[in-house]
Amino acid sequence: MHPENAIGHADLLDATYRKITWRLLPYLFVSYVFAYLDRVNIGFAAVQMKADLNFSDAVYGLGAGMFFVGYFMCEIPSNLLMNKIGARLTIARIMICWGLVSCCTMLVTSSTSFYLVRLLLGIFEAGFAPGVLLYLTLWYPPARRAQMAAIFLSGAAIAGVVGAPISGWILDAMDEAGGLHGWQWLFMMEGVPSVLLGALALLLLPDRPSAATWLSHEEKAQVTARLATPTSKASHGFIDALRDPVIYYIAIAWFTVICGIYSVSFWMPMLMQDAGIKTSTEIGLWSIIPYGATAIGMVLVSRHSDKTMERRWHAAACALLGAAGLALLPIVHGSFLLTMLSLTLASTAVFSAMPITLAMPMCYLSSKAAPGGIAFVNTIGLLGGVVSPYMLGLIKTNTGSLDNGLFVIAAMLLIGAVLLVGFVRLEPRITAVVA
Repeated sequence: MHPENAIGHADLLDATYRKITWRLLPYLFVSYVFAYLDRVNIGFAAVQMKADLNFSDAVYGLGAGMFFVGYFMCEIPSNLLMNKIGARLTIARIMICWGLVSCCTMLVTSSTSFYLVRLLLGIFEAGFAPGVLLYLTLWYPPARRAQMAAIFLSGAAIAGVVGAPISGWILDAMDEAGGLHGWQWLFMMEGVPSVLLGALALLLLPDRPSAATWLSHEEKAQVTARLATPTSKASHGFIDALRDPVIYYIAIAWFTVICGIYSVSFWMPMLMQDAGIKTSTEIGLWSIIPYGATAIGMVLVSRHSDKTMERRWHAAACALLGAAGLALLPIVHGSFLLTMLSLTLASTAVFSAMPITLAMPMCYLSSKAAPGGIAFVNTIGLLGGVVSPYMLGLIKTNTGSLDNGLFVIAAMLLIGAVLLVGFVRLEPRITAVVA
C-alpha cells in the first residue's frame, strides 16, 4: 500500500473507532458508575446503618462480602448466556434486576435480611462487568482493549468522585425525611437510575458490529477484519482455558487486586472518620480527592500499556504501589494529611491494575474461550470481595483496629505482583493486522 494511502486508511479507521467509542462507551460508562455505586454504597451508609441496626464490624464486613458469593455462583452462567442471547438483552436484564434489589436494601431490618439482599444483589449483577468486557472484544482489536476497558472500568472511580459527595449529602440531608433514615433514602435514590438505564439498553446497544445501523458496510468490514484471530495452539474453548495454567495465575493475581480494591472501597469512609472527619457530607467531599486521582491514573496507565503492548509489568507495578499505600495507612494513622495521601496512592494504584489485569485474558484467549474464560478469571478474582471485607471486619471487631488486616492485604498484593512478573507469559495471539 502507498504510504499516503496507508495514512489515509489509518485516519479512516481511527474515525470509525471514534464513532464506535462515542456510541457505546458513554452509556456503558454511566451504567458501570451506577453498578459500582450500588455495589459499594454500603461503605457510605455503614456508619448510620450500623448504628441504627446495631451491626458489628464483622456483620457489616460479611454483608459486604455476601454480594460476591452471589456473583461467584452466577457469573460464568451469565456470561455464557450472553454469548447466546446477546449483550442487549443481557445488560437490560442485569441492570433492571439489580436496580430493584438495590432499592430493596432500604427494607433491611436484621443481619439475616442484610445478608440476603446482598446475596441477591450479587446474583442479579453477576456477569455485568465481564459481560461488557466480552462485548468490547466484539468491537475493538487487542491493541485498543486495555484503554477501552480502562474508560469503562474507571466508572468505579467516578462512582466515588460523583457518588461520594451525593451519598454524603443524602445521608445527612434526608435523614428522618418521611420517617426514613438517611441510609434508606440512599439505597432507594441510587437504585432507581439503574432500572432506567437497563431499559435504555434495549434501545441503545447493538449486539455486534454487523447489527449497528449507524455503521456503514465498509466500516463494519473494517472492524470485523481487525478483531483478534487466534494463531497459537492454546485455549480453543472454555474447557481448554480451564486447563491453561496462565489463566489461573492471572485469576490469582486478580484475586489479590480485588482484595486491595474492596479494602479501599468498603473501608475508606471509616478510615477517613478515624482520621478526624466527622460528618457524612465531609467524608463524601474529601473522597473526591482519592477517587479523582484514581480516575485519571486508570486511563493514563492503561493508555501507556496499550501503547507499549505490555501488561505484566504495568499491572505488577500498580499492585506494588497499592501494597505500599495500604501498608502506610496503619503507620500514618494519626495524621489526616498522610492518611489522605496513603489512601490516594492505594486507590489509584489498585484500581489502575484492574483494567490491565483484565485485558490479559481478553487478549490471550481465543474467541471461543473468551466468554467463559474472562468470567472464570473474574469469578475467582471476585472471591477477594468476600475475603477482604469480612477479614477486615472480623479483625476490626476483635482488635478494634484495621491495621493488621491492611498489612495482610498489602502482602497479598505483593504476591500478586510476583505471580504476574514471574509466571504469566502472554504469547501473541493475533495475526499482524493494523489496529
